[in-house]
Amino acid sequence: MKKIVSLSFLFIIGCSEIQDEMIVNIYSQRHYDVDQLQYDNFEKETGIKVNVLKSNADELLQRMKNEGESSPADLFITVDVGKLWQATDMGLLQKYEDNSLTDGITESLLDKNGYWVPITYRSRIIVYSNERVQENELTTYEGLADSKWKGRILVRSSSNSYNQALLSSLVANLGEEDTQSWTNALVSNFARDPKGNDRDQVKAIAAGQGDIAIVNSYYIGLLLSSENEEEINAGKAISVFFPNQAEGERGSHINVSGIALAKNSPNKSNALKLIKYLTSDDAQKTYVNNTFEYSVKPNIEPNQIVKGWGSFKIDPLDLNMLGQKRKTAVSIFDTAGWK
Repeated sequence: MKKIVSLSFLFIIGCSEIQDEMIVNIYSQRHYDVDQLQYDNFEKETGIKVNVLKSNADELLQRMKNEGESSPADLFITVDVGKLWQATDMGLLQKYEDNSLTDGITESLLDKNGYWVPITYRSRIIVYSNERVQENELTTYEGLADSKWKGRILVRSSSNSYNQALLSSLVANLGEEDTQSWTNALVSNFARDPKGNDRDQVKAIAAGQGDIAIVNSYYIGLLLSSENEEEINAGKAISVFFPNQAEGERGSHINVSGIALAKNSPNKSNALKLIKYLTSDDAQKTYVNNTFEYSVKPNIEPNQIVKGWGSFKIDPLDLNMLGQKRKTAVSIFDTAGWK
């Protein structure tokens, strides 16, 4: 996987009627190699050229806002429901209306307002050292506030959208006051100041710099399938734990990568075809076997590596709450001193 650091404008803007009829323009936050594979397959199947503009979600949303009615964007893709909610709140999207687009998709993953469609999901899990932690020591996200974890927890920066989504879910489930108390305690249990990405947290466990970490599930699949020996060894040094699974618990937090139809889409019919393609069984299999994410369709099994972790109960929270509670979550991070 290669992360796109700079804004690279890759659109081919044509004037001919054929180009206008046979293109679809995507503004995408996703930076995974599998995405281009999906677009290439779609082009072969339909003859529709896929043009992609990649950047971070905030830059893409601001660009769409500035472009207004003249925006060439047909679709907005992001790795965080919070940004899909924000795009909706900014008036940058239109409802997809065609309910057949979501046929076969797990209902709890859908936008109740009809503005976006999930294409994959992942859980924000706990991973732990095989040498220094026993699985029965772990219970819930809330349990990470226990003083027994002091100096042992690894996690990336609070500016990361995955952490912001997790904390937003806690605000929605526990309330602002309890979430603030939890965050304060968690920060006091950090093994080091937050830094690096999720893979770096796992590598730090392997290096003995901490004992448990909060990461996205698919990163473990990426480590174990890597061609880099250090990454493979890091993946083997830890085990996966899904929090909040006991009877009466709400289940583990998830977030989705989602796709939405831009308000001023100039190629709407092509955009809808691409949405339908990316949620097809073939495309879903391509996702799970390349990124180790979960399919949004229950009939598509996870990759074998992921399957080995077992099934888990998902927090049924309305995913739009991950956007609605974002401002409060960021304020809680700041108050707690989570860098």
